[in-house]
Amino acid sequence: MLKLDDIQVVYGGAILVLKGLSLHVPHEGVVALLGANGAGKSTTLKTVSGLLASEHGRVTAGRISFMGEDITGLPADEVVRRGIFHVIEGRRVFEDLTVEENLAVGGYTRSNSGTFRQDLEFVYDIFPPLKARHRQSAGYLSGGEQQMLAIGRGLMAHPRLLLLDEPSLGLAPLLVQEIFRLIRRINRDRKTTILLVEQNASVALSVSDSAYIIEDGSIALSGNADELCGTGEVREFYMGISEHGRRSSYRGIKEEMRKAFRPQAH
Repeated sequence: MLKLDDIQVVYGGAILVLKGLSLHVPHEGVVALLGANGAGKSTTLKTVSGLLASEHGRVTAGRISFMGEDITGLPADEVVRRGIFHVIEGRRVFEDLTVEENLAVGGYTRSNSGTFRQDLEFVYDIFPPLKARHRQSAGYLSGGEQQMLAIGRGLMAHPRLLLLDEPSLGLAPLLVQEIFRLIRRINRDRKTTILLVEQNASVALSVSDSAYIIEDGSIALSGNADELCGTGEVREFYMGISEHGRRSSYRGIKEEMRKAFRPQAH
């Protein structure tokens, strides 16, 4: 469904952030993009969704294709109309609007208004707290409820591809588990393809079919999510789980990963 080939992104005409990044997202799959802060995860999503321009960034090399069509450099509104919706990091909701008004905004660009009520009921079914508070101003929701609202607003656009940036950010562990369970349900029930950026590698891999690990603007490792989750180096560095009961140094694990793996081309 989505393919990035050798993408290079520059901010401000001088700062190279993505350095020949390539990945693909299969139809109806859930793919996780993992990595440390500053590795280029959020930039990758913004490159797909057309939000780079708002931050003085641009694609200087490579190609992005969606459903077989070149979407490289398209403005954000056109990307949304193609069927891609980006749920931005930080639970961006319209605080002065009600929950239902926020959801209605999410459906603004949809071409088929006949299923609006049906989609609204699906969102309420997945996120019952939103239905209970549908007349309440979004600014009064809890952090978890605002995250539900941000994802629900994305679903109202009836996207083919949903880009999720750090859905666990700032949430309590039990709520994180619930959010990710619902993300998998969205994929299963709506057949929505999902590209997920996440710091919490353990929970991201638990709901994903495959994953990419980004390091310094390019893909360092990729593969089946279950296989990556069982890899000692990945468990130790990205999940903080050591076979010896303690976490090794960043430099040591990084060196071991380089010895054990090579980037995989797709």
